[in-house]
Formats: sequence, structure tokens, C-alpha cells
Amino acid sequence: MNTSLRESVEAALGSVLDPELGIDIVSLGLIYEIEALENGVVSILMTMTTPGCPMHETIAADVEQTVRAVPGVRDLHVTVTFSPEWTPERLKPQARFILGR
Repeated sequence: MNTSLRESVEAALGSVLDPELGIDIVSLGLIYEIEALENGVVSILMTMTTPGCPMHETIAADVEQTVRAVPGVRDLHVTVTFSPEWTPERLKPQARFILGR
């Protein structure tokens, strides 16, 4: 595993906002897993706040564009899952504060 690439990808994902909430997807807890291999292949397992999220395609496209721009990323695989289902418990403290939770 390439820890520094993983950290760079996670930092970059911090700039991807949920357009409806204006909060980044990392703080929202939408990123379940980031795997970065030594050869530059990155796999991301993520979710949306609801299965019918109207911003699904927009957020997924932003993730794709943002991560592909990270130096060292040679290939990217993004999987969106709804298992386990997202819950507000996944919110980071900063997002909890913003959303008043």
C-alpha cells in the first residue's frame, strides 16, 4: 500500500463538496475506503447520503476528476455502495457542527 498516495487522495477528496449541503464528502463520511497501491492504482469505496441522491452523478464525476489529478494516480476505480447504509453517525465533528447535529 502506498500510504503517502492514499493520504494525498484523501486530502484531495476533502475539496469535493456535496452541492446540496456545501460540505466536503470526507467530512460527511461518504468515503468508506481508499486503497492506493504502489503502482498508482487507487480504489475508492464510497456512498451517498441516500440511494436516490439527485447529486449522485455530479459527486461521482467530481471524485473522478479530482482524484485523477492527484500526482501519482495512474488508474482509478470508484465503487458506490449503499451497504452499509450511510447514517449521520458517520459525520465528522466539523460536519456535525455545521449541520447542528
